Amino acid sequence: MAKTIKARFSHGIFTPLDPPPPELVHEGEEVLLAVSSIAPTSGSTIRETAGLWKGLLDAEELKRDIYADRLVSTRPPVSF
Repeated sequence: MAKTIKARFSHGIFTPLDPPPPELVHEGEEVLLAVSSIAPTSGSTIRETAGLWKGLLDAEELKRDIYADRLVSTRPPVSF
């Protein structure tokens, strides 16, 4: 059975950040660790992604299309 446990590596020792579930690992048991780093975020996600759409979309054309689509009526006229 595999489970992910967050740990911190310091002074050559992996220290779990949360206690491992007792049904997963027992005291003195050998385990196999698969290590992958969690990249720290350097700041706001919004700032990191700012400008990624630049050049891919013409905002003025999009606005014109939205306003034009609002003029199209697909609802049947209301009858009393």
